[in-house]
Order: sequence, then structure tokens, then C-alpha cells
Amino acid sequence: MARKSEIIAVVPARFGSTRLPGKPLLSETGRPLIRHVVDSARKSKRLDRVIVATDDRRIFDAVLGFGGEAMMTRADCASGTDRVAEVAAGVPEASIVVNVQGDEPEIEADSIDLLVDLLLEAAAEIPMATLATPITDPEVFHDTSCVKVVISTAGTALYFSRSPIPHDRDGSIAQGRTLGLLHLGVYAYRRDFLTRYAKIPPTRLEGLEKLEQLRALETGAAIKVGVVDRAAVGIDTPDDYKRFVERFRASEQSA
Repeated sequence: MARKSEIIAVVPARFGSTRLPGKPLLSETGRPLIRHVVDSARKSKRLDRVIVATDDRRIFDAVLGFGGEAMMTRADCASGTDRVAEVAAGVPEASIVVNVQGDEPEIEADSIDLLVDLLLEAAAEIPMATLATPITDPEVFHDTSCVKVVISTAGTALYFSRSPIPHDRDGSIAQGRTLGLLHLGVYAYRRDFLTRYAKIPPTRLEGLEKLEQLRALETGAAIKVGVVDRAAVGIDTPDDYKRFVERFRASEQSA
């Protein structure tokens, strides 16, 4: 009997972080950060499983400890995508694989559902989907740490860049209007594409911009882009985590 096709989320999590060591296991809220991510993803109506991918036994044990699912991966994975692809290769029943960032504990289930729906509704030749949100702040638009995306009328990505794109040559965009789209680092892949994609050597544009998704565009793959109202807040620094703890405690008190 054929196995049921599954839609899974894989959450890559590593212990080492230059700015915030041990990030997935920070527990000032009473539960590790990685659990907040898993709990948020589990609220999705589209996902059948949420799997944490890690090469660290401490994270693995912590996930099993709160009843989550985890898989150990190689220690030499070059990126989170490679870690996700390694897990996907071991789950042949998966048809769609969502890469959920391990440092976004407040990711919204509706965003994950939209991402999955983009692939479910797209033509079979579109193997990948991602999300973006409108930019109205000029500072964000010109910040090279913020990745921008421009899309076609068909809703597929034309290009991703750290530079402000599109360039408003005539200054026609009125103040307070959308300047561009901020790319959000969450992806959904058709499993067969993901396992092939992770084996493609880095491409020239990817190397210049330091943006892995350009490898897909440069090798001819189409990326569907969905637009959401806001971005999930990533946890990169101690201050980011402190603010998350404050928001969590406030939400607990108001519940």
C-alpha cells in the first residue's frame, strides 16, 4: 500500500551562534526557544509533521523531552537548507517540505499555510515558494542586511538583492507608500526538487549577493512569492531575546 503523501516542516537548529550561543535552548520563558518555534508551527492547518533538524545532542534531547520530533544530521552541513534537505531525503512520504527558521518563535501559522497553499495551487513546474512583506520604511529599504525581492505579474520572483530594488529613478513613489518587498526567509519546496537543489554547487550571483535563493533562479527554477502583512521577528541577539521574553510574558498575563 502506498504511503500517504505528507506535508512536513523542518526546523534547522544549531547550538553555535556568534551573537547568541546556545540560542535554541534559551529558556527564560520556562521553555526552550526551539519549543516556541515548534509550538507555533504546530498550529498550522496544513502541516502533518514538524521535525527539528540538528547536529547537537543537547537540542535533540530537549526536543524529545517536550514531546517533539527531531532528527540528527551531519555536523558538516554548510547551511540550514542542507540540513533540511538531509531530513527530507529520509522522509520519502513527504511531498512538500517547509523550511521554518529555528529562531522565529512567533512565526504565524497562517503564513505557513499560505506558503504551502502557494505550492499546492501552483503549476507542477514551480518547485519552490517563499514569502515577502511590503516595505514602507526607507531605512529598511536601504539596509543591506534586509533582503528585497521583486516579483512578476504572475507572482514569481524576478530577483532578490540586498540592494534597494526596484530603483525609483524618477522619485515617483510618494512618502509612506510601499517602496518594495522585504523577503522573509521561510521556504516551501517540492521534496524531489529540494533534494536535487541542495546538491547544486553555489552559483555566481549567489556568491556575489550571499543569497542562497539566487541559486534557484540562476539555474532556471521559478519561485512563487506570497505577500503577508508583517514579518515574524527573528531572534539574533540577546536584546532580541529579551524583547521576545517580555512579549511572551505580557501575552501570558493577558490570556
